[in-house]
Amino acid sequence: MKYYVMADVHGFCSLLRDTLEQKGFFSDEEPRKLILLGDLFDRGGEAVEMQDFVLGLMERDEVILVRGNHEDCITELADNFLSYLFGGDLKHTHHYVNGTLDTAEQLTGFDMRAMREAPYYFVSALRETLLFRTVIPAMTDYFETENYIFTHGWIPCLRSGYSGKYLYSPVENWRGADKDLWETARWYNGMDAVRYVRADKTVVCGHRTASYGHSKYERKGSEFGADADYGPYYSDGIVAIDACTAYSGKMNCIIIEDEPQERG
Repeated sequence: MKYYVMADVHGFCSLLRDTLEQKGFFSDEEPRKLILLGDLFDRGGEAVEMQDFVLGLMERDEVILVRGNHEDCITELADNFLSYLFGGDLKHTHHYVNGTLDTAEQLTGFDMRAMREAPYYFVSALRETLLFRTVIPAMTDYFETENYIFTHGWIPCLRSGYSGKYLYSPVENWRGADKDLWETARWYNGMDAVRYVRADKTVVCGHRTASYGHSKYERKGSEFGADADYGPYYSDGIVAIDACTAYSGKMNCIIIEDEPQERG
């Protein structure tokens, strides 16, 4: 099976389609699927187009959806919107800064004023979107082939320390980890975590821009400067493919040919 793999496309549907066109996805007549490693929304202005595009892929059984931390944020927004609204200024929440509220506006037609004036109707409308009803429920924590594991941030493990000085330690049976461990793992930087915790296969992940690995571990350019390398980062046990699309204007798409995981 041929897998086209992308991560952190963040609502830039036109660029996603253009990248797939350049890679030959649409004209490929071999058995193939697109693997999207989470964070489908919350940066670009094409949320409706992205929702429709993904739904079309789902109908044709051409996509595997892995859940990202931004999908968790969208769910959290719906669950806690009223407490955010009545507890303070929505613009001071991470949902505003990270673009989740903008995605909600695009998908529901509610602007910030309408959200405030009719919060119950807004939450209901958000939950009725096809993103909530169809796309997110189809997402999985990870996908596995014979030689690769595909996930958003990293596999579940334990993290201690503070920003920039984290240590990671393994957990028993990460595949069977509970909901909390998976939600936390979606925020991990795989390029750091792989130095401490590895899977039994190569992990393909997104979440943190690949230029971080090039800069820190290869001493190749800066993370976000003019000399940054946003191309895929390859190292022992990991392939990191987030191109920080909202900043760089680029997307990575790698092609992997591998056998599906056999189930016992």
